[in-house]
Amino acid sequence: MASSKSGSGGGGIFLQSMSVEQLKAVKEQTDLEVNLLQDSLNNIRTASTRLEIATSALQDLSLRPQGAKILVPLTASLYVPATLHDSNNVLVDVGTGYFIEKTMAEGKDYCERKINLLKSNFDQLVEVASKKKHVADEAGAILQAKLKQLASSS
Repeated sequence: MASSKSGSGGGGIFLQSMSVEQLKAVKEQTDLEVNLLQDSLNNIRTASTRLEIATSALQDLSLRPQGAKILVPLTASLYVPATLHDSNNVLVDVGTGYFIEKTMAEGKDYCERKINLLKSNFDQLVEVASKKKHVADEAGAILQAKLKQLASSS
């Protein structure tokens, strides 16, 4: 609540009127929010990288001739040998264990759309995280000034 008010233009005035305890609470809360946003940004980066790898794999798969011997990943470290029977259709993992059969072009399009969505979300989260970080830094600076003032007055 306080961080949303302090994110606006007159936020410094609002933070200046807070007590030391309130400033500590605002600083801790905004630091926690920044950390959570950083975790979300890392998750988005990981998902985007995985989709880019999938797009690259689809491109590679489309170039392989029918009947080619390939290794199919079952997990990150377990691959099984297989023979490519149809490189025009792929199964796309749409989450929670559901797969949809799509053409190669539709599979590539799906990956590209997901990558674009993740990049858009990433950009929005970066902006929010930057604002929260600014609020946390501002609250920390005001808190330090108030603590210094209290120490010098006693």
